[in-house]
Amino acid sequence: MESKIINKELFIIDDKVECQYEIQRKSLSYWKDVWRRLKRNKLAIISLFILGLIIIMAAIGPKLQSYDFDEQNMDLINKGPSSEHLFGTDELGRDIFVRVWYGARISLTIAVFSAGINLLIGTLYGGFAGYKGGSVDNIMMRIIDIIYSVPEMIWIILLMVVVGPGLKTMIIVFAIVGWGGMARLVRGQVLQIREMEFIQAAKVFGASTRRVIMKHLLPNCIGPIIVSLTFSIPSAIYTEAFLSYIGLGVPIPLASWGTLSNDGAKLLLAHPYQLLFPSLMICITIFAFNILGDALRDTMDPRMKD
Repeated sequence: MESKIINKELFIIDDKVECQYEIQRKSLSYWKDVWRRLKRNKLAIISLFILGLIIIMAAIGPKLQSYDFDEQNMDLINKGPSSEHLFGTDELGRDIFVRVWYGARISLTIAVFSAGINLLIGTLYGGFAGYKGGSVDNIMMRIIDIIYSVPEMIWIILLMVVVGPGLKTMIIVFAIVGWGGMARLVRGQVLQIREMEFIQAAKVFGASTRRVIMKHLLPNCIGPIIVSLTFSIPSAIYTEAFLSYIGLGVPIPLASWGTLSNDGAKLLLAHPYQLLFPSLMICITIFAFNILGDALRDTMDPRMKD
């Protein structure tokens, strides 16, 4: 039988030989990938720019004019927009430009703080209910069902009438009645994740319930939570504007977009600009948050990765 000669050069490893297969695309972290995809959505970027501009103007806008938000001048009653008063003046001679951006502080403060408290309560409550399951989950969800059996607006109005109007009161009231939706969302996400292998491994290694929820379950629910948060902020802005419009908002001399809209509606036919500017700010802010929320829902969904 003829033996074959093996070529030894075939077994020599040459470090200078270039790899034929190279990684064409660098790996990205989750948040970098979300930002990369979000940048492709022009409407979302425009919404981010608008919201950033509104926040900046809420901080510095009242300082751009030499008038205070509650400074009255009987010589400037119901003056239309001009170079001196960009948004005109109201029935007490107060500068509407200053009051609109001061009102932005009030409205955004109420919306952001109430949404943040709802986020905290809802994630902890829903995360614990979904993780425990069984009778504990049923009891906790029935409590939410009882709260939601009465329309949210009725709860808010009743609490505002009992406690009394005020900035802190509105934040507390919104926090009391608004966390149920977040709790349901988080519970649904936790029910899907809690049976996965990495959760079971954490339990086997002796991780406590608190650690499993805080370190493993909630971080994996962060996408839907952030999307829900972007929708809860404009909802709080709208609710605050409605309550202020019917007289249950922040007390005088404080001014929010809702109270400014209420004041402007009284003079709609004679001086429509007094209603136009605060109501326009409400619409723009809510629209921008909704567009951003839709974009985040798409970019944070792993099933829609490109």
